[in-house]
Amino acid sequence: MESLWDAMNTGGFWGPLKVLRFNGGLFSESLALDLNADEIARLAGAARFDWSEVDPSIFGTLLESALDARERHRLGAHYTPRAFVERLLRPALEEPLRADWELAQAEAMALLGNDPTDADKAKAREVLHEFQRHLAHVKVLDPACGSGNFLATAYDVLKRLEGEVQRRLEDLGETGRSLALEGVLVTPGQFVGLEVKPWAAAITDFVLWISHLQWFHRQHPDMNPPEPVLQAYGNIQCRDAVLTWTSTRATDRSRWDGRTFRVHPVTGNDVPDETAQVPVTELVNPRPAAWPEADFIVGNPPFLGNARMRDALGDGYTEALRAAYPDVPDTVDFVLYWWHKAAVAVRSGRSRRFGLITTNSLRQVRQRGVITHHTSGKNPLKLQWAIADHPWTDDGAAVRIAMTVGGVKGQPWLGRVVEEGSGATPEMEAQAVKVEGQAVDLINDDLSAGADVSDARALKANDLLSSPGMKLHGAGFIVTPDQWNDWGRPAVVHPYRNGRDLTDTPRGVMVIDLYGMTEAQARDRHPAVYQHVREHVKTEREQNNRAAYRDNWWIYGEARSSFRPALAGLPATSLPWRPPSIGSSCSWTVPRFQTTCSSPSPATTPSTSEFLVAVCIWPGPWRREPLWALVTLRATPSPAASTPSPSLRSSWPRRPSSGASRSAWMPIERPPRAEGRPSPACITCW
Repeated sequence: MESLWDAMNTGGFWGPLKVLRFNGGLFSESLALDLNADEIARLAGAARFDWSEVDPSIFGTLLESALDARERHRLGAHYTPRAFVERLLRPALEEPLRADWELAQAEAMALLGNDPTDADKAKAREVLHEFQRHLAHVKVLDPACGSGNFLATAYDVLKRLEGEVQRRLEDLGETGRSLALEGVLVTPGQFVGLEVKPWAAAITDFVLWISHLQWFHRQHPDMNPPEPVLQAYGNIQCRDAVLTWTSTRATDRSRWDGRTFRVHPVTGNDVPDETAQVPVTELVNPRPAAWPEADFIVGNPPFLGNARMRDALGDGYTEALRAAYPDVPDTVDFVLYWWHKAAVAVRSGRSRRFGLITTNSLRQVRQRGVITHHTSGKNPLKLQWAIADHPWTDDGAAVRIAMTVGGVKGQPWLGRVVEEGSGATPEMEAQAVKVEGQAVDLINDDLSAGADVSDARALKANDLLSSPGMKLHGAGFIVTPDQWNDWGRPAVVHPYRNGRDLTDTPRGVMVIDLYGMTEAQARDRHPAVYQHVREHVKTEREQNNRAAYRDNWWIYGEARSSFRPALAGLPATSLPWRPPSIGSSCSWTVPRFQTTCSSPSPATTPSTSEFLVAVCIWPGPWRREPLWALVTLRATPSPAASTPSPSLRSSWPRRPSSGASRSAWMPIERPPRAEGRPSPACITCW
């Protein structure tokens, strides 16, 4: 085998057989592996199959399986199903080139006229040749190429167009072989990739070579490819795509290595091993990495959230990256640095379009500042095509992505997913996703169309009236009702709801809140709760880069000390488990501008008193406009302490019953302000 590979590398004879010169680096090392009988039999069995039409994307699957699952998740590496690649490449690459091709055909047809002469045909052929030369010089860049699936699919796009050119030339009396002799065919050298993993870059080279040979034999089944069969184009570069630096410098800091875990002696769970430390290295003279010149930029950069960047990339790299890109907010995910660089290339005129897959957080406030930066100012970018919420499967965990295409001219198109399905393989699952869309005047920065509310500003009149709420920064604070009961129902454990609990089926969990206590106070007053937090939160928080999170590990990361005084003295509230059905009766307890809808959980009932409250019935199947009711309510204690007894009981959409004295019942824009009284609270019924 080694002698055969040597012959394939240089060309010549292997025994009596004439061997083409392959070169390209694939056979530059001819070391054969020692195989046992079973492995040789497996190879012989594989050799019996027809591999001439193998889908090169299969190597993407091999790349996924070769990566350690934990390492792949840490780096945000992922294989992109071909159906998703084709969906994005259509607007990002194929449609602009096809528009060029249609113009070339129109010009050629105009030259031919109704009764073309040989001279007319020669002029028409020259127009088609000019487009072919243009096609043979188009550059496509994937700055996070992985296993090369984007580049291989882009190669197919250009070769299909090339096939159409050749067929049109044949109609005008010219053979496709003449193009090959001219040396103006589309080649793998036009498809440039950047990849940080050496073996992944090698796979991309291999995938492009396979695609190239498949297309050559389809178009020229009776010809051998010109030698060397595999050109060493050097188009796949193994390096960092977004950052470069002059040198590194050691510091006196260290951090958890991000991959080593130990089994907790009490819980049995995997927790970070605090003894597995790596030094924090400082990057000297960090700056944005330069990208090769390209007409089109496509790809699927790493899905690495902002909060995970330090753990995955290291403190030194993360700090250098943020310092190198002053126009990119520090709050964005890793993928937004690719989006920013691609947008710069398009705005400067170096590239025509880009198309990238990102996490769907792209449309969130902290992320879309990058979009706003490029869609405003001089030579603004234009979002040409977008799907804001698209399915993605990663190790069986359903997540969502966004697809965006940026350019400077063209009709914007906004799509949405209308059907999702499952499949035995990632490719089959990707093919089950159906998308519909329409042309729009403008795609807003939040990937919506119509009225642009992405630039809305907070009203000063609402200052100090709202809060984003507590942020735990430690899943160990969340416990079950059974744990709460086992601890004797301590007052520092409360019912817990997040946004998904409110819009979907609640999890029925509770949360520990030790705010206001020192570590010693928490340990002395609630020893069981303290021990739980120590075992389930402390280890995670000790690895946090922020000193406040790390040192005060028993308290929420964002405990909202300025918000808590506003809650002082307010009774407990309970939200409905589900919206009431149309026409059902909804009971409310109304203590001091707080609302409690009756639910399976008992609510605390206040003392008897009267309050002015505005009730809002939102639009629904039975109403087109919201209806405000300004009512005076009397809240009275229930005979049974465990059951709330609200004074207002109404069956929507009918008026309140006689149990409440009604001041007004009318459609109004907002609840009025009563003379001498605070503005009323709003009770919302869905």
